[in-house]
Amino acid sequence: MSRLRVAIVGCGKIADQHVGAIKRTGLAEVVGACDAELLMAEQLAERSSAAHVSADLGQLIADARPDVVHITTPPQSHYALAAQCLEAGCHVYVEKPFTLTAAEALRLIRTAEARNRKLTVGHNLQFTWESMEARELVKAGYLGGPPVYIESYYTYNLANPDYAKALLGDRSHWVRRLPGKLLHNIISHGIARIAEFMDTDAPIVSALGYASPVLQQIGESDVTDELRVHISDGANMTGSFVFSSQMSPPMNGCRLYGSKNSLFVDNVHHTLIRSPLERYKSFLNYFIPPITVAREHLRNSRRNVGRFLRSQFHDDSGMKSLTEAFYRSVLGEAPPPISSREILLTSRIMDAIFEQVPTERDAARPGRENKLALAP
Repeated sequence: MSRLRVAIVGCGKIADQHVGAIKRTGLAEVVGACDAELLMAEQLAERSSAAHVSADLGQLIADARPDVVHITTPPQSHYALAAQCLEAGCHVYVEKPFTLTAAEALRLIRTAEARNRKLTVGHNLQFTWESMEARELVKAGYLGGPPVYIESYYTYNLANPDYAKALLGDRSHWVRRLPGKLLHNIISHGIARIAEFMDTDAPIVSALGYASPVLQQIGESDVTDELRVHISDGANMTGSFVFSSQMSPPMNGCRLYGSKNSLFVDNVHHTLIRSPLERYKSFLNYFIPPITVAREHLRNSRRNVGRFLRSQFHDDSGMKSLTEAFYRSVLGEAPPPISSREILLTSRIMDAIFEQVPTERDAARPGRENKLALAP
């Protein structure tokens, strides 16, 4: 089987992670690199052994003839670049967030369908080992049916000396120009975890966002770094999402609660804890369940050590798994790893959140909360 030809548009830091994931799939080769800053494209091409380089996407597609294009540029350009690639006959992997709005997402999806091309979004955290195992357990009925309630959470340390300081120190940083600013560039990971299991096109969304006291003290009232969201399908399933720059220790994952059992997905430590319904009489109820949880942690530790010893332990393993699943879909061997419905629902929920979180004028004042029912 011939390998897929892949081009990368946007040659910043995240592009190198894509190159590594692409190579580890064994299904593709990087043949081109494109960036408005030609030097960036030339440097990535040298690191990835790509033969074609250009500062113009149309020229790169003409020269490199890629089957698939990975778009790793700032989100403001996602829609236009993805549309151009689809019109040129390429399949497209778009880094998160997929687009700036649900309207743009819908137009891209319709373009892909009209051109018979495949689309996916970079929600790689849903394709880590623990996330994929949880998905299979849900499909097998471990929860006793669909999730009744999902908790999703994502923390981000604004003391990070690289990205966060660059954002806070640059008033014209591209993140500040997003409709949802810092939140817009991050929260789709956590929202997608809920959208994956929510069987509705019109969820009810209630959001509260504000600038933390830490940011207020340094005069950063226009960056919302604390967010609480409640999402309901209007029937039997609800979900909550928490984004925080202040919570510690770091949390990144979700809890899936069912009518029978529950699951705890921890993307920080690459663990999945199965929580079965257990009933014991008398004091056994206080002794046996902790042992059950301890056995789950030991199971995860053994598996992670095994992966490390087999040289399979990569922090971006989810990106490799998602990329491989997408390529197999392109090759006709599997369905798309992320459905168009899920991509669009995630975008719709994010639109609702950004309509409710504070504006620059009142971002420092917590307590603003609204509810929005989304039309399909």
